[in-house]
Amino acid sequence: MTQNISELPRIRAMIRSDGTGELVIDGVSSRVTAADEAGVREEIINRVTDAARAIDRAVRLTAEDEQGKSPLIVHPNGDVEDDGAFIPTSSEPGPASEPVSTAPAAVSAAVSASEDVELIALVVPAEQQKSGFDTAELQAAGLDDAGLGTAALDTATLKEAMRDADVIQQIEPAPSARAHVPPLTAFDGLVLDLDADTDDEDDQEQDLAASPFSAPRAATNLVGPAPVPGGTFAEVPADDPSIAPAALAGGGPNLADFMNSRPPLVAGPALLGWQGTVRRLTGGLVSPAPGTGEMSHRAAVASVQRSLVGPRTIVVLNPKGGAHKTTATLLIAATFGIHRGGYTLAWDNNETMGTLGVRAQTAAHTNTAVDLLRDLDNFAYSSSARVGDLDNYVRNQGDARFDALASDLDPAGAASIDDVAFGKLHAALSRFYRVLIIDTGNNMRASNWEAAVDAADQLVVVSTIREDTAYGAASLLDGLRQKGHADKVAQAVTILASPAKTADRHLSVRLHDHFSKLTRTVVDVPYDSALVAGGSLNYDALAPRTREAWLVATAAIAEGL
Repeated sequence: MTQNISELPRIRAMIRSDGTGELVIDGVSSRVTAADEAGVREEIINRVTDAARAIDRAVRLTAEDEQGKSPLIVHPNGDVEDDGAFIPTSSEPGPASEPVSTAPAAVSAAVSASEDVELIALVVPAEQQKSGFDTAELQAAGLDDAGLGTAALDTATLKEAMRDADVIQQIEPAPSARAHVPPLTAFDGLVLDLDADTDDEDDQEQDLAASPFSAPRAATNLVGPAPVPGGTFAEVPADDPSIAPAALAGGGPNLADFMNSRPPLVAGPALLGWQGTVRRLTGGLVSPAPGTGEMSHRAAVASVQRSLVGPRTIVVLNPKGGAHKTTATLLIAATFGIHRGGYTLAWDNNETMGTLGVRAQTAAHTNTAVDLLRDLDNFAYSSSARVGDLDNYVRNQGDARFDALASDLDPAGAASIDDVAFGKLHAALSRFYRVLIIDTGNNMRASNWEAAVDAADQLVVVSTIREDTAYGAASLLDGLRQKGHADKVAQAVTILASPAKTADRHLSVRLHDHFSKLTRTVVDVPYDSALVAGGSLNYDALAPRTREAWLVATAAIAEGL
């Protein structure tokens, strides 16, 4: 036997329908109140997430309500996953979960009488059984000091001893059975399945000693121990056709039901429009609800801030020069950066000279993608490289909270970026940025252009409301479909930019009609004099309606990620 000291908190939660609840972490109880039951669930998850974040490890939570118990795992980032089947309150214990006790009668009676402690007693081979507990064994298990003697074991004493015992003895299963039997916690003759470690990749999880309040969980390939003649247990494979699906599912709500029961976020006070003005003028005494425009704004921001599964690549396209590609790349990156935070990159993937480096704010260096490619081994193969180490190659865009990577700016240079170079850069940069917005050149036949399209999670087709740039966009989509990218075209976003204060209305209708049949959505952005000069982008100089239009466009892009 080896002693194993638990380093993780033991957590149990009770949720009541009257908007109250209780959270117990390592024996310390705290009351939880909210407007309703869903609010209590959300507050409990938030508190348990804080506990997981404090130790930088996932923790187990047994959440109990009037319907039953949900064994959960809560991660430091707030993610929640099932840790076993839901255990309905009304379910009767079946053959697979009925405990068969070979412990002394006093212990069996105490365990049966306890309403809070749910245990499964596994039979120990006869050669390992003893008639009772001696003082030395109780001391070794850490129970003697808790007042647990050998003469009598009442319910209160057993519960208190199990809660306070810091040292839990662990029996290692036989090598042939380790793949099938979870770690066992033993009080000599009585073996209790308090925890099942299912993480084969993290040996540290073996240090987790489950709370007495945790519901029993089966091993990964077992439904549960089933009694067989002779008083022993047989392993029942999870794929046994005799086991009904309802027995595996528990017949109750699952984790998705638990999370979906949370109420929607309550809209805060109005900040925009006449509603916001009234609220400010009255000092909040009169506080109208947000208007339709403000609610649409909030919905767009929420779309931009949506969770992403891994880094995402957005590629901005039009083979015609002057189609607004570089402007679009910078404004999309700025919108992501402002509303999502950092780790956003605008990247000029022109095979030779592009203009993104000219339109972006300058830095103390003049390095470009060509320089980064030369030193790429420092990032692509180094486990110690950090995003800050890229500062000598990218250009920080200040309050817009994104970085820009320029293409080669040397008119006499002979360097160029091909598909192989793009692949290396993209693989390395994806390690450091969540969202990469790639500006492309005008040559659809360039290998790096085609490589960017292949890597794209979302295509963005940009055109001004002009015949020539619209022609370039239309021919682009035809070419992409011919090259096997029909699916990406169907999910693409088309952005139509007005080239003047007043655009050709009939042409705008034509373009909307054409591109809406080919791409997922078409979004209009207005003319803005702050973009005409072609100098460094100043996001704050844009008109409010321009910023709002680009927010809507970026939200449409984010919905495809």
